[in-house]
Amino acid sequence: MSNRIKLALLWAGIAWACSLALSYVPSWKLVEAKLFDLATLAAAPHKSLLPITIVRIDEASFAQIGDQWPWPRGLHAQLLDNLMEAGAAVVAFDIMFPEASEPEQDKALAEAIENTFGAVVLAADHAYHETAMTRQWIRVDPLPLFNLAGAATGLATINLDGDGVIRQFPLQPDAFWRQVIRTLISMQPGIVEEPAVPEGAWIRHLGPSHTFPMISYYQVLNGDASIPPDFFKDQIVLVGRDVRSGVETGSAQADMFATPFLLSSGLLTSGVEIHATLIENALMGQAVLPIERPWTLLTFSLVILLALPLIIWFHVLRSALLVLVLMLAAAYLSYWRLSEANIWIDLSYSLTSLIIMYLGVGISSYVSERQRSQVIKLAFSKYVSAQVVEKMIDNKDNLKVGGEKKELTLLFSDIAGFTSLSERLSPEQIAEVMNLYLTEMTRVVHRHGGTLDKFIGDAVMAFWGAPLDDPEHAKHGALAAMDMQKSLLGLQDRLAEMGAAGLKMRVGVHTGDAIVGNMGSEDRFDYTALGDTVNLASRLEGVNKHYGTPVLLSEATAKRLDGALGIRPVDWVKVKGKQKAIKIYTPCDDLSLTEMTYQALNAYLSQHWSEAEAQWRKIQQDYPEDPLPKVFIPRIQRLQQAPPEDWDGATPLEK
Repeated sequence: MSNRIKLALLWAGIAWACSLALSYVPSWKLVEAKLFDLATLAAAPHKSLLPITIVRIDEASFAQIGDQWPWPRGLHAQLLDNLMEAGAAVVAFDIMFPEASEPEQDKALAEAIENTFGAVVLAADHAYHETAMTRQWIRVDPLPLFNLAGAATGLATINLDGDGVIRQFPLQPDAFWRQVIRTLISMQPGIVEEPAVPEGAWIRHLGPSHTFPMISYYQVLNGDASIPPDFFKDQIVLVGRDVRSGVETGSAQADMFATPFLLSSGLLTSGVEIHATLIENALMGQAVLPIERPWTLLTFSLVILLALPLIIWFHVLRSALLVLVLMLAAAYLSYWRLSEANIWIDLSYSLTSLIIMYLGVGISSYVSERQRSQVIKLAFSKYVSAQVVEKMIDNKDNLKVGGEKKELTLLFSDIAGFTSLSERLSPEQIAEVMNLYLTEMTRVVHRHGGTLDKFIGDAVMAFWGAPLDDPEHAKHGALAAMDMQKSLLGLQDRLAEMGAAGLKMRVGVHTGDAIVGNMGSEDRFDYTALGDTVNLASRLEGVNKHYGTPVLLSEATAKRLDGALGIRPVDWVKVKGKQKAIKIYTPCDDLSLTEMTYQALNAYLSQHWSEAEAQWRKIQQDYPEDPLPKVFIPRIQRLQQAPPEDWDGATPLEK
């Protein structure tokens, strides 16, 4: 069993245990609730399918009527008469009438209720009552006079979740929505059967505020001519407050609530609209039923099992994309079940499991690969060239700790994307690829008379000029760099068979003085080179990444080529850790491209920005694959806008 499989199984178990533990944490329900809110937004029909109309007590009605709240009950009586005359099936007031008002006003409303022959529902609520001895919530019912007149009473209390959002379906035996439906059945027997909403059901909000048909209170009261004659025919009419401004309405200001649509619309929803939603949910069978706990456990267990092969078989980026696809598929399943069957599948545990699994395996794999890289580094660091071995045999003094100062040409190469390669291949495959690659690179170095200093993970360090003198060490080092790239191309078919198709490397070459010799302790030492020249060669290898070049040569190396290799200038740079700027070059056999590059760089260094940009764009047009215009054109545009006062043409490279 591979290490990655073990890691995946381990983190799958951890993810499952964490999700199971979270299912016992009450506060985690808020996460589930927020996911439900998002699903509600996505699945909302944004329309009502039933004959439900809301008469809203709004700002316009306050402006027309003029009185402060509470209004005279005679107005409600007139409104009720108008609604019944217009053919309303049921009229439900989401308004409290708990105490007596002026007798003639109460009498007028009672008579209007009596004339409906039982088609009216009034609201009851709970109020917090505090005395010197007790603190309790007590039920507040309408004035008994109105019940005697034939009005039904429904408890209009709406419960909020911990975050202040309304999601839970109120299931009291005399809930306001139940009484409205019962009244409808009593007025029109056989039109519907009283629905059974299951315990634990959630509200299926149909849309943001004003999803239901609405008309202002004053329009109905005044018999507005713009209202169609059959507008209220056989309608369930709810009368309630929908006030959002600072109108003096007493408790009406508190009759606005947060629903999932507060997130998208920014608007609270009136209590009367929520009661309309409850009625429609009940009659249409839209109340949402969350799946039971065992099914939730089964869901995230199944998601974990589906994610396991994705994480095991694919490298980090591809597995991340596939895990994301799995997340989206699970989210769509939840959305589909909600929109089509009013069943809520809680994905909070499934998504959490996937995140824990992916991050756990990813981080563990990264740490494991880092450790593996160290092992590879130690395993390859002992290889030296045959020339070094021969010289050690010929001169036993070379076994002593110490060294000498010589002019050398240093070469550093590195595989591009080695981390990604390590993630997608097994340790055995990595070893096979590295053995093939490093064997070939070693042959190239030796073929050009170089000394293979060491392997540093996937990097190669080599030098020319020691232990054997080499007057043309710069030329040999540069030619070796090109030969390494050529040899890598020749290995591509075999590398592809091993799973490492398209393997690329970068090479940096620099010439200068260095300390070379046997370095180390009394018990262990290597034949190696040290000094600033070594560091700069290593830096140049990394600078390739910035410019998109395969090989970079320092000016010191380029000057010693004697025409053995065509080159073109790249830039004048200050690499990390160095104060002095150097010119860098890259091999190029195209004389036209080389000449164009010189012209572009001369214009650039002379701060002739427009000319320089035009030159680089010309190169980009003639040589679309050339990477340098992609570096210089944006840089020139930045410098042209705000050139530094002390700009000397050198580009600092901090990486």
